[in-house]
Amino acid sequence: MPTLNKIRTALRGDQRPAPAAPALRRLRIAITLFFALDGFLFAGWVVRIPAIKEQTGASAGALGMALLGVSAGAVATMVLTGRLCRRFGSHPVTVAAAVLMSAGIALPPLTHSALALGLVLLVFGAAYGGINVAMNSAAVDLVAALRRPVMPGFHAAFSLGGMLGAGLGGLVAGHLSPTRHLLLLGLIGLAVTAVAGRILLAHPAPRTERAETAAAADGSRSGRGRRTVALFGVIALCTAYGEGALADWGALHLQQDLGARAGVAAAGYSAFALAMTLGRLSGTVLLERLGQTATLVAGGTAAAAGMLLGSLAPTVWAALAGFAITGLGLANAFPVAVGRAGELGGPAGVAAASTFGYGGMLLGPPVIGLLADASSLPVALTTVAALAAVAAVVAYTTRRTVAGVR
Repeated sequence: MPTLNKIRTALRGDQRPAPAAPALRRLRIAITLFFALDGFLFAGWVVRIPAIKEQTGASAGALGMALLGVSAGAVATMVLTGRLCRRFGSHPVTVAAAVLMSAGIALPPLTHSALALGLVLLVFGAAYGGINVAMNSAAVDLVAALRRPVMPGFHAAFSLGGMLGAGLGGLVAGHLSPTRHLLLLGLIGLAVTAVAGRILLAHPAPRTERAETAAAADGSRSGRGRRTVALFGVIALCTAYGEGALADWGALHLQQDLGARAGVAAAGYSAFALAMTLGRLSGTVLLERLGQTATLVAGGTAAAAGMLLGSLAPTVWAALAGFAITGLGLANAFPVAVGRAGELGGPAGVAAASTFGYGGMLLGPPVIGLLADASSLPVALTTVAALAAVAAVVAYTTRRTVAGVR
């Protein structure tokens, strides 16, 4: 009888043969390239913001409003992308978003007002939000098929791509105009998309028993399941809050409060980012040895301790060490949170956790600024430690509510 049921299921087309190992390896390489491309393009845009500001003649306030276009476009698109992935599949949506992002990055240098810049950044932000949800959804399916916790490796590729994009931007800033630089990045993006996208489109997303369960639950998930996805979204928010806060305020803290020279102060975020990249590169080994819950709890605890040191230490070098410990602690929290949300809720789960995380990254800098005005910057930065501790507590409380987490 079970054999007959399997035959009927196969005839209905609901079951696909398990992908061969070489196909999974090719998919892993292709998805890794998209993660790296995402970080590369976004960092390349960020390093040219000062030049774009000068070109448009925008004031600091007008530029800030224009830059909200990236955030607004990303947040608005993330939930929609989850639905598109359910309808068309995560692989085609990833490729389409990568094409849009590669084309969109060439648009900002063509603008000559803050309003026009804000409008084109809506397009760029929509592509950025779309590719983040789609490629994470594709990665969740692949992780389930591989049966190895390789999600941190994809996010390490994003970090490495960002470092490469920022480094290249620094090298060419004095030689290429923003128009030529960002056009070059767009062409590189289209070339990478053509190579990696061909692999994605040639191989449908691997379907596993867990992926089928998540897809079925995506539209009819229980209230408890929705709450659990939301909890992983909270973990993503807490950790992304710290990343956004350190990116905008870390160097200022070192220079203003500890008297660091400009070059040393700039190294603060570099220490954090490098430590985060190294943590993600070792994330698979940690997850295999410790399990997801232990990795999240240990990471959140380490980040809380590191940020207390980074914000309250009396010397520059102690603060730098604290930033590095914070990066190591936060490294795998976001990948694990998004991955678990995707396993539980399918593309909608990825979209929810990503939206939470992106919201945390946007929330961090202004909250730190308001708290710094009310008290001091070192005290304000301790909120990063507080939220890292919250992430650890939330991870511990979910250990018995999610099957498969140790």
